[in-house]
Amino acid sequence: MSAPQKQRQQTAKVPFTKASACGNDFLIVEGAYAFGDLSALSRRLCDRHRGVGADGVEWLFPDADADARLRLFNADGSEAEISGNGTRCVAAEICSRTDKAEVVVRTGAGLKTCRLVGPQGGQQGATFEFETEMGKPEVGGELSIETMSGRAVGTKVSMGNPHYVIFVENFPDGWQRQAALIGTQPQFPHGTNVEYVAVRHTNKGANEIDIRLFERGVGETQSSGTGSCASAVAAIASGRVASPVTVIAPGGAQMVRWEDQVYLRGPATLVCRGEFFI
Repeated sequence: MSAPQKQRQQTAKVPFTKASACGNDFLIVEGAYAFGDLSALSRRLCDRHRGVGADGVEWLFPDADADARLRLFNADGSEAEISGNGTRCVAAEICSRTDKAEVVVRTGAGLKTCRLVGPQGGQQGATFEFETEMGKPEVGGELSIETMSGRAVGTKVSMGNPHYVIFVENFPDGWQRQAALIGTQPQFPHGTNVEYVAVRHTNKGANEIDIRLFERGVGETQSSGTGSCASAVAAIASGRVASPVTVIAPGGAQMVRWEDQVYLRGPATLVCRGEFFI
């Protein structure tokens, strides 16, 4: 056997599905292919120049009480409790393989149920629309933080993962630098996701917000499911809007309802499938 043939035989392949929820993209990989150091492998997979490219990897494992148990690794290799958009992307992948109209997944923030909604079950080609049960939020008080980029005043919100929501009239220049610094402050020993929120008054009332997002372990993203929920919850709790809230991020809009718990509605699109060589 020639050296190239031996090399081909020794090359491990990691099958993946790439999915996107409002521009927030994830790789979905079965846990059977979790070779070695998951943090390092996830970082390689997410590399947009030398890997496939994504904001994070959702690793799927069997679970007795759910369709899958998820472990989420961010682009920098850090592990996170949950991604609302990532959870929805996993639900889309599972629905593409089955005839399920409801998908239950176990995340680091507990069991989450995703239900297909909309006409014809919400499925159009490779795009699925879901409403996801996101659980009960925890809303903290107003918190002031001093950074090298200036003072920030925001609200701490937990959606099973940490958020810091800052209300603004307009998005300030260089907000990304301030958001990165906020995540390193001692008030957030495990880091935090940072959202800048502008309330938009429309003819239908003040139930629409624009957001910008800086996610822990990723950086600026086009969208975030838990970030959309945290932003809407903070806006509702402060009396700025009423539920339901349309949350508009650079990657697209999602709908958040806060009733007995928080419900998140939005699309997830399966982009492609392939193999990564390691």
